[in-house]
Amino acid sequence: MTAHGTNNADTIPPYRIGWAFDAALGRVLKIDAYERMWLRETAAQTFGAEIRFTTSPADAFARDYGLPTLGVGVRYGRYHGVTMKKEAAPEWGMAEMVDYKSRMGDILTLYGFFERPLWRSRRWEADYRIDIGMGWGDKPYNKLCNVDNEIIGSRLLIYFGAGAHATYFPAPTIGLRVGLEFAHHSNGALNRPNKGANFFGPMAGVVFKENNTKEHRHHHLMTEGKSLTADERPIHNNPFQKRWYTTVAVGIGGKTLLEEWLLTQYATPPSETDYRKEHFHVCYSLSAQADLMYRYARRWSSGVGIDLFYASAARRIRAIDQAAGRDERHSPWSVGLAAKHEAWWHQFALSMSVGVYLYRKMGFTARDEEKPYYERIGLKYVIPRCHGLFLGANVKAHLTKADLTEFVVGVQL
Repeated sequence: MTAHGTNNADTIPPYRIGWAFDAALGRVLKIDAYERMWLRETAAQTFGAEIRFTTSPADAFARDYGLPTLGVGVRYGRYHGVTMKKEAAPEWGMAEMVDYKSRMGDILTLYGFFERPLWRSRRWEADYRIDIGMGWGDKPYNKLCNVDNEIIGSRLLIYFGAGAHATYFPAPTIGLRVGLEFAHHSNGALNRPNKGANFFGPMAGVVFKENNTKEHRHHHLMTEGKSLTADERPIHNNPFQKRWYTTVAVGIGGKTLLEEWLLTQYATPPSETDYRKEHFHVCYSLSAQADLMYRYARRWSSGVGIDLFYASAARRIRAIDQAAGRDERHSPWSVGLAAKHEAWWHQFALSMSVGVYLYRKMGFTARDEEKPYYERIGLKYVIPRCHGLFLGANVKAHLTKADLTEFVVGVQL
């Protein structure tokens, strides 16, 4: 027996290494009426290169996911042709129009990905995937020379991507791939502006992978729902037991204020220092959550939870509303009830939730711009042999518009 729990460590490696290259041609989406007022040309292209690790049936999680592929990649987004320009309109208040088009600029992204096959045969494969990473933009908002670029507000960006593909293998080691790709870049509300770039379009690429006859047999048999022979099966099957558990966590995060952005963009005269400024104060936020979860599969758990939020920004928002003569209620506290789901890969989990506010009083702009519900997406890591202690990071949003970015620490009981 080997360290990987198989009788065939020489022919069934823990993973197979591969490479992939692709290009996508698409557009930056105009997601609402406000964006359609100033977003002009939207055509863009992205080019990517990846190193890929296809997992082995010796891994219980890999078997449950149908032998997924993990990896890291780098992507160059050519967004220089995406332009923005505001024309004179009452909506822009005191802002003076400029005589040039602002540009989104290009973005270089480093990311990790999880790619799960949905169907396999000897020649074909269909999959979906999720990407998470960080990006670097070369032309963010600048009040002097890029003033209408409300899409990208800082150089350092958070990246989330998703895709679906079909791959044809004319040879065991080469695949020709087509699919659809979605990519989102934003700064997680850690600066303004933060409208975010949402790219969508078709892609084509090529995949190279190591040839392994035994591995191909495993893929084929799993696709057909057939059994492996006795010497092909892992010795350790790690039987899964369904169970309930509770999660308690606290977090600290940061956000800049949409209220302050709107004030300095449209309600500040050009003679003032803060007119259309580009650097904003980050207000701290605290959170706590208590969840009841059911682990009904090795790879999935779902449940419900109570979320508590404290926003130090409430005082600043109250001052802005009072200066504008608005009679609004303000409280730093918000409470939500959320449905939660976690997708597991060993000690890592992709955490997702959708919640409804039971209590939230954050002034005029929040009442006008926010929805009565919120979303959270993040990644957490359960530290081995630490009694369920975990670390994580989340982005909280309202209908995909980032509200804050936070780091969390918690325990699973």
